[in-house]
Amino acid sequence: IQMSIKLVALDLDGTTLDSVGNLPDINKKALEEAITKGIKIVIATGRSYYSLPKEVTGIKGLKYAITSNGAQIRDLISEEVLFSACIDPVAVQRAAAVIVDNGYDSDIEVFVNGAAYMERKTWEDIIRGRITYRRKSYIESTRRPVDDIIKFMLSNEDRIENINICFADLSKKPQIRKTLEVMDEISTVTTSFDNNWEIGGLNTSKANALVKLGKSLGLVKEEMMGCGDSPNDIPMIKACGIGVAMGNAKESVKEIANFISGTNDEGGVSQAIHKFVL
Repeated sequence: IQMSIKLVALDLDGTTLDSVGNLPDINKKALEEAITKGIKIVIATGRSYYSLPKEVTGIKGLKYAITSNGAQIRDLISEEVLFSACIDPVAVQRAAAVIVDNGYDSDIEVFVNGAAYMERKTWEDIIRGRITYRRKSYIESTRRPVDDIIKFMLSNEDRIENINICFADLSKKPQIRKTLEVMDEISTVTTSFDNNWEIGGLNTSKANALVKLGKSLGLVKEEMMGCGDSPNDIPMIKACGIGVAMGNAKESVKEIANFISGTNDEGGVSQAIHKFVL
């Protein structure tokens, strides 16, 4: 028998937000209605804490955010860090070596204490329109430029939540993943959009963070629903009683989901909330 859902975990990009990164009205209404009925809505995103969109975090009664792919759980009201799992400094050093050896350092992002940092030149190239595969408005509002990202990374080696390797050429994706195989025994390598690989802590995932949060709230798997679209959402979707893939999700995500909803542009999150929660 299906227990009633008391918590909904939501990925943001490609899931709760539409293709241009906005929160569709239909989703906002569904979230507000669920919250008034006592349902806990939890953001579960690859984004860092300070990159969360205000139109989502500003929803009254929204209390928890899992950020940086599970490296942090924050209380959105008090801003308190409830849980943190940074990358092992040894893994950070190894990642830096791989990045430098393979010349990936132009488009690297490093998440520290809820903020996302990137190389100043790359930041400027995106803002000036010389790099077009990243969304300018998002980068401008969420990324902090630094002069030497590798140096920055190594000087913060014990405080790093996530390392993001971005690339314009999708044909390079498998080859870049191959160079990251040396990271597999000491970190987690995942992907949240077509143009990236992300390195996180060895036991860091949205799923592990969600299970921790669920336990602290006295909830079991069957009382949770998770919605996502990318491979980094798979463990979370599996960790929930009801796992929902968006209509625009990758095939690997759809294969493991209990339900395939509408796309992120059709308010797929709203559809799932109305179907299983409200």
